[in-house]
Amino acid sequence: MGEPVNVKKPAALLAAAAALIAGTSVAASAADPAGTRVTSLQQRAEQVLAGHPKVLHASADAVRYDGLTVTAAPKNQAALKDLDCAYGHLCMIVNGQKFDFYKCQTWNLTNWTGNGPFTNNQTPGTVAKFFNKDGSVRWTSTAYQAGTATWDPIWSLRPC
Repeated sequence: MGEPVNVKKPAALLAAAAALIAGTSVAASAADPAGTRVTSLQQRAEQVLAGHPKVLHASADAVRYDGLTVTAAPKNQAALKDLDCAYGHLCMIVNGQKFDFYKCQTWNLTNWTGNGPFTNNQTPGTVAKFFNKDGSVRWTSTAYQAGTATWDPIWSLRPC
């Protein structure tokens, strides 16, 4: 894995904002000599992941956190019956991004809206919990399960 991406630098944030508008990724400039790379995918991932700012690796097609990988969703989401999801993982598509959770911890979320497919491909019987803003359980998924979920309002989740 590469060096952690620092999105707190003002120059990197300005470059990232320009990239989001243009829909392209941005390489570091002279104002960011460390070679930091910020992508619009990373920005979109950060918009829905509250409290998990540490990026382990970011590229134009994936953002890797400790226990989660975010990629662009497949183009034809409507045709998905079962979301491709590795064994031991909980996967879903939210706002055009595929979230692939593989670490047992509580993940705080923001801006989860709309509907999307999910696949709970964890060890049989593992229960993923999806929480309301007040911390109460909104719904659960017991592995193996796949379907379509309504993401709003989901404020946090625990894959296991």
